[in-house]
Parts: sequence; C-alpha cells; structure tokens
Amino acid sequence: MSILKIENLNVNYGGIQAVSDLNLHIEQGELVTLIGANGAGKTTTLRTITGLVKPKSGTLLYQDQDIRKTEVHNFVRQGLVMVPEGRGIFPKLTVLENLEMGAYYRHDHAAIKDEIDHVMQLFPRLKERATQLAGTLSGGEQQMVAMGRAMLSKPKLLLLDEPSMGLAPIIVQQIFDIIQTIHSQGVTILLVEQNAKLALQISDRGYVMESGKVTMADKADVLLNDPRILSAYLGG
Repeated sequence: MSILKIENLNVNYGGIQAVSDLNLHIEQGELVTLIGANGAGKTTTLRTITGLVKPKSGTLLYQDQDIRKTEVHNFVRQGLVMVPEGRGIFPKLTVLENLEMGAYYRHDHAAIKDEIDHVMQLFPRLKERATQLAGTLSGGEQQMVAMGRAMLSKPKLLLLDEPSMGLAPIIVQQIFDIIQTIHSQGVTILLVEQNAKLALQISDRGYVMESGKVTMADKADVLLNDPRILSAYLGG
C-alpha cells in the first residue's frame, strides 16, 4: 500500500516553476531517497507535501487521502512529520523541552515519558545534555534533537531534509546509523540528501531530480551502480 502518492505535481515557487509534472510514490515501510543538485526542487517537494507550499496542480495523496487542503498544523496529528533543513530546533529551550514539544498534542503522558527515555537511549549525547539549552549544542547534537523531537510525534511517514548538511563525517555516519534504526522500527522515511552515496546505501529505492523533474527512478542498488549517477553525484 502506498502511504504517499504524488501524481503530475506542479509547483511555482519564487516566480519560477520549481517542480514540474512530478510523479513519486512511497510504500508503507520503505526508506526512499530523493537526490539531486542544489536547486533541483527537492526541498520544495517536501515543503509541498507538508502544506508549507501550495501546489499549482497535481495530486497529493497521503494514506489515500487528498491532503492539498489540509491545514499545516494537522499534518503531525496524522503522522506526517518533517525534520527541516537547518533542523528548526527551539534554541532557548532545553534539550528535554525540545523533545517534549514533539509530543505537544499528545496526552498519553506515561507513553511520552517512555519514548523520551527511548530517544535518550538512541542519542546518549542528548541524555548527557538534557538540561542544556539546545542553541548551545553542536550541529550534530542539534540534528539529534530535531530527529528525537520528530520521533516524539509518532511519525508514520518521516520526511528528512538534508540531515547531514554541515556535519563532520564521523557525525554524518552516526546520523545515518540512527536513520536506519528509526526505519527498522517500522517508520516509513523519505530522505532528501546531498550525500547521494550514503543515502542510496541505506535506501530501498531512489529518485533523481534535475531542474524540478524526476529524471531517474529505480531500486537504490541499481542507481548506485548507474554510470550516470556515478558521474554526476558519486564522483565516479
């Protein structure tokens, strides 16, 4: 079953057509990556899925429901959760308070406490810094906060926008290990990522975007070995 289905999506953004006739689907339980150069339309696609940008035309189905007119604040309640590019944490709240914000609409307090404990196990650094202001953390730690906060929202579909951006290589590997762990717990993931090699290595399938259009779509291992992908994105 497709948890997300996009058909013939067109989006104008900043006076230009940022996305053209986009077709994309994600099956329940998949980890799918969307790769492409800067300006290809990847972030605009995520922002359109979550209602932050309104499409010009096309179909957007989440769990078989048309979500084009869904109010932005209702997406999290429906399990559609995004970790934005740049993390979007609350810098003047503590690590713990940031995590609690992920569960702001929930009332199952015992379960929330258990899930915060689980996130702290996934990210031991956050447990050490639970009372520290999130704005004083390193970039990698802030990314962990953003991903942990998203987990408290109980996502059915998690959208990750450039989670490795600006991070040291050793931290990037940690973040990707966590993405795999989250996926192994049954969360469907759409990953937008410039590190094409790492993204494809952990994904089931991939899409390649160029100038607002999907130009290639296949199983991740096929894309990893495609000469065009090797040349354009993997330094081959």
